[in-house]
Amino acid sequence: MIKRTIYFGNPAYLKTLNEQLVFESPETGETKQVPIEDIGVLILDHQQITITQALMAKLLSNNIAFITCDHTHHPTGLLLNLDGNNLQSAKFAAQIEATIPLKKQLWQQTISAKINNQSTLLNWQKVPINNMRNWSTEVKSGDSDNHEAMAAAYYWKHLFRFTALSDDDGNTTNFRRERFGDPPNNILNYGYAILRAIVARSLVSSGLLPTLGIFHKNQYNAYCLADDIMEPYRPFVDRIVLDIVKMNGKFLELGPTMKRTLLTIPTIDVKIKGEKSPLMVAVQKTTASLSRCYEGKLRKIDYPEFILP
Repeated sequence: MIKRTIYFGNPAYLKTLNEQLVFESPETGETKQVPIEDIGVLILDHQQITITQALMAKLLSNNIAFITCDHTHHPTGLLLNLDGNNLQSAKFAAQIEATIPLKKQLWQQTISAKINNQSTLLNWQKVPINNMRNWSTEVKSGDSDNHEAMAAAYYWKHLFRFTALSDDDGNTTNFRRERFGDPPNNILNYGYAILRAIVARSLVSSGLLPTLGIFHKNQYNAYCLADDIMEPYRPFVDRIVLDIVKMNGKFLELGPTMKRTLLTIPTIDVKIKGEKSPLMVAVQKTTASLSRCYEGKLRKIDYPEFILP
């Protein structure tokens, strides 16, 4: 069963009763219940939401990714279970003892998969992609030639082809992919935050430390490995944002309708190991394969691809 993504954007009192998440609205008096075991991601996006410690403990014990948003309605925190796998200590050890050559090979696979998915999305936009396809096959161990950056420059220049963000030739004009940049950066950031939570949740479930990355090493980042593994999944978020831009033009204020669209990220269909799969399930397959790579049981991470029409 695909786990649900639950979003609260209004004042609420949240508690637990009989293994249910119980929602009470102080505005309407309405009460609703959701089985905790059905939830995969929970997003709290209002400054007047109260949640009990008992509910928080049950959410985390059920390996639910718990996201909190700040006053600007952007995700600012992520809580995860500390004990997500019954072989966790052994898996931690294998991850910690991973050699540098292994990490470089895993990063090579990751960037190659990312560029390949980026090129597929550009191809749907009728953008020439021979260079991108070549770059995806030319990535060296550790991406020593920085093909990721080369591909990113080309990708963001052409992604929003023939939308309100492009000129008559289809080249993106004023958009730059920056965390605090102009829209649709705000929409991308929100979608990536949801994706990051899904990946981090799956890493914990696979018995891995989200902090200890393959490539990312920022000492202030608690989710370096999640940021590594989500890279080939980013284009699936980009596809949703591209559709939002096409429908809304330059009117890209992140409102409830756009957020509801982004909350479908866990359920979108991808192809992994030759089979159709919801993204959330695919992420679990990816993190499980990564764990086996650390243990020496596999040599390649299972990453997703777009389902071609």
